[in-house]
Amino acid sequence: MTQQWSAPTADGPVRATVPVPGSKSITNRALVLAALADGPSTVHAPLRSRDTTLMAAALGSLGAGFTDGADGSWRVEPGAMRGPARVDCGLAGTVMRFLPPAAALAVGDVVFDGDPHARTRPMSTILGALRALGADVDGDSLPFTLHGKGGLPGGEVTIDASASSQFVSGLLLSGARYEGGLTVRHAGPPVPSLPHIGMTVAMLREAGVVVDASAPDAWRVEPGPVAGREWHVEPDLSNATPFLAAAAVTGGSVTIPGWPAETTQPGGAARELFERMGCSVVLTGDGLVLTGPDRLTGLDVDLRDESELTPTVAALAALADGPSRIRGVAHIRGHETDRIAALVAEVNRLGGDAEETNDGLVVRPRPLRGGEWRAYADHRMATAGAIIGLVVDGVSVDDIGSTGKTIPDFPGMWATMLGTR
Repeated sequence: MTQQWSAPTADGPVRATVPVPGSKSITNRALVLAALADGPSTVHAPLRSRDTTLMAAALGSLGAGFTDGADGSWRVEPGAMRGPARVDCGLAGTVMRFLPPAAALAVGDVVFDGDPHARTRPMSTILGALRALGADVDGDSLPFTLHGKGGLPGGEVTIDASASSQFVSGLLLSGARYEGGLTVRHAGPPVPSLPHIGMTVAMLREAGVVVDASAPDAWRVEPGPVAGREWHVEPDLSNATPFLAAAAVTGGSVTIPGWPAETTQPGGAARELFERMGCSVVLTGDGLVLTGPDRLTGLDVDLRDESELTPTVAALAALADGPSRIRGVAHIRGHETDRIAALVAEVNRLGGDAEETNDGLVVRPRPLRGGEWRAYADHRMATAGAIIGLVVDGVSVDDIGSTGKTIPDFPGMWATMLGTR
């Protein structure tokens, strides 16, 4: 069900402290590793959202046990992977790309499906890789069925991961459980969102898995156990950016508690991006503090490694005092929606001037007017509309409920930030 939402306009500079829920990327990687481990794990401060509850439900259907802790943690007891099972991927790339390599360890059939748009998202790369490694899979996109044989021999596979780094991460997460381990090589245009692969490698090593990532476009996971452990999930830095943007567009100040001094999250790059647009960004003992300028500066930026920030940056660009160009993000046409086309359409719908390029978009600021901002069932499109609505009267987002994919109560958090809740 879609949920129409009138984006509130700020009555002055936004000044707030906004605690942000845990990282989706870290949570879902931790859940997969916990389900494949040789003993129990606890995931502390996990994100509880549609994407992560779908991941937990999928792993549970494959044999893992989940217990809710009083503090919001998840206790995960690994179990032998088994079928038959049905996996609802929703619109979650991490579920549809991380779970098939794990399901190949099961005995029995595992059926994967998801939301209507999920059936259009690229999947042939990872399913082809699994076939090359010996898996039996019917189909090249959702819905598909994996006929589990109880394991894979492993070995080496070459893929083109230029559409998504999740293809590499999904294979690596389960590779240690294959008989001969796994070597993944990439051949093709550059892999986007490389920091996400770095996150995967780091978390595998934290779980005791031996990973060699020393060669360009190649990753080797040695066979062996995955250790059960305590996982501590950082705040989701990409989900923090709309709240930081609220300070940027209103000349206010927003603090995000718990922002890590060092991180593998691509969202950590937001600090530099906001600074380039004229904001003051300082990491203090209280968290990351962003103070907005009198006027935002346009920028020319390559977001290949941080492409999930594109909708936030595009919204800021539409409100800046000079043109902006976002490059290196052709692959986001295959995300929850074609984000390039969607951003251009919605900025122009409100009277802006945006155009598509081969690998991104150009935004030339013009006075914006109110109107409907369509989310295309995409959580980051919805939050981009909320940012613009802070300074443009009469903006409504047609599906604010889509934010539940990664932010459990975005409208409530937005209202609390503005002091209207």
